[in-house]
Amino acid sequence: MSELLVNDARVMSKGQVTIPKNIREALGISPGDRVTFIVENGSVKVINSAIYAIQKFQKQMQGQAEKAGFSAEEDVADWITNSRREENKE
Repeated sequence: MSELLVNDARVMSKGQVTIPKNIREALGISPGDRVTFIVENGSVKVINSAIYAIQKFQKQMQGQAEKAGFSAEEDVADWITNSRREENKE
């Protein structure tokens, strides 16, 4: 998301805020989805929780593919194909 979106919302008595429609659309948030709030240096970042979880996982796994011998997408595809062939033999 490279475009800048700015919008505001009122905080209700129970601390609830309605996320404006254009912001929900930009974040890919639908009814029932969860959001994650990240507070840093007095600012709040709101992110789709599913995307945040994937980003955290990718960061944790950074460098592991090379250690496992995967240097290209083709390596992963080959591994998947070979694994499925092995499973079908059984």
